[in-house]
Amino acid sequence: MGQVICLGEALIDRLATESGAAPSALRAWHDFPGGAPANVACALQRLGTPSAFLGCIGTDSAGNHLVSVLEHYGVNLQGLQRHQTYPTRQVYVTHSPEGDRQFLGFGAFREFADQQFQASRVPRQILEAADYLVLGTLMFASPSGRQSSLDLLATARQQGVECFLDVNWRPMFWSQPASAIAILQTLLPQVDYLKLSSEEADWLWGSQDPGSMAADLPHLQGVFVTAGSQGCRYWLQGNTGSMPAFPVSCVDSTGAGDGFVAGCLHRLSQLQTSLVDNPQQAEDLVRYASAVGALTTLQLGAIADHPTAADVAQFLSAQPPGHRDRPMDR
Repeated sequence: MGQVICLGEALIDRLATESGAAPSALRAWHDFPGGAPANVACALQRLGTPSAFLGCIGTDSAGNHLVSVLEHYGVNLQGLQRHQTYPTRQVYVTHSPEGDRQFLGFGAFREFADQQFQASRVPRQILEAADYLVLGTLMFASPSGRQSSLDLLATARQQGVECFLDVNWRPMFWSQPASAIAILQTLLPQVDYLKLSSEEADWLWGSQDPGSMAADLPHLQGVFVTAGSQGCRYWLQGNTGSMPAFPVSCVDSTGAGDGFVAGCLHRLSQLQTSLVDNPQQAEDLVRYASAVGALTTLQLGAIADHPTAADVAQFLSAQPPGHRDRPMDR
């Protein structure tokens, strides 16, 4: 089993201690390690799939804490870069009483270490040992981060590494959000798997039908459209379906999508092939990924206590027989 490379940001999520309060009334915060690529890397390690994190963080106390967390999970940090000048990014987040998140901003700073990542400094052996590269779109919000990401993606594809893109649209990261669609449309032809929320699907395609996206981008091997408590729709090697969400008591939805991505990649890595060649195999993969995402919401913080493979197996075995794939709405 080759490792999964997770490219992008590691940051601190500053979660408001009060849910449902107006942003102006918030006074106390709890700090949690986060950043989608870092979340996925840690989740993969917990599931038993080796991962490596590629990114840049500051040499400040926040950066040191993130390093200790990634090391605790056993993530390969040979490609981690540190910056002496720019700080580690911190994101202020509040939640509704139902656990849904709202991003408030970055505090006093405007430039951060994560945008200083240099693809040219990545040890070649990391790419040579990889089967998959995971990336989001936050690195594409700045010219320097965008170019470094594209450079690394090009090198990875030359090595035969498959790319999994989680759109993870966060307009607050972009100085010119209106430019994002054109930038992302140049990226989409270079990826093999695409995961996006239902809102992101409407934004990019005007449709939540994964089959329609696959028809527009025929090189894709898989498309996943997630909708929180409404479940997931998917297209995987021509197999289509819709999976209901697992009913859990959500505490914090911040890392649910990252857990879903990790679950997908864990199962793809176990198959040791990029082909999911029958409907049952496709359904089982999405069901597994949905379970990982659901279990991730049970505690505060995106990297709180990711489920192990044993946790997921136990959770799935306890589900009623009726929780399976259902015909996709047309």
